Amino acid sequence: MRETQRKGDIAVAVAIATFTKLGYDLALPITESAAYDILVDDGEGVHRVQVRYSGGKEVELRRIHSNSQGYVIKKTKRQAYDWLYVLKADGKEYLAKVCLDGRRSVRPREEWLLHEDLVSR
Repeated sequence: MRETQRKGDIAVAVAIATFTKLGYDLALPITESAAYDILVDDGEGVHRVQVRYSGGKEVELRRIHSNSQGYVIKKTKRQAYDWLYVLKADGKEYLAKVCLDGRRSVRPREEWLLHEDLVSR
């Protein structure tokens, strides 16, 4: 398995644990083609969550994969997901309750930080 995929898998696993600790119900899409990784029911609605891992300051938002023609790069389409969850290499978790469509990357903001005391309840 490629290292990038492994980091993505880790981020999804941590996101699942975090949302579960917060008391939310979760569902996972059956297909790999969905523009989101997790469905989260927070009691007020069901939200499509895109999960990302970042080892640097920027979080890559484009989806990159390869096929027989080479690399395919896709920007996020409008309203492709509802929330963006980011796991940083230092273990910090961020949640932006917005779809950041059309952008190449983003820097997680302090107001998106999921505080450890909130998650460890």
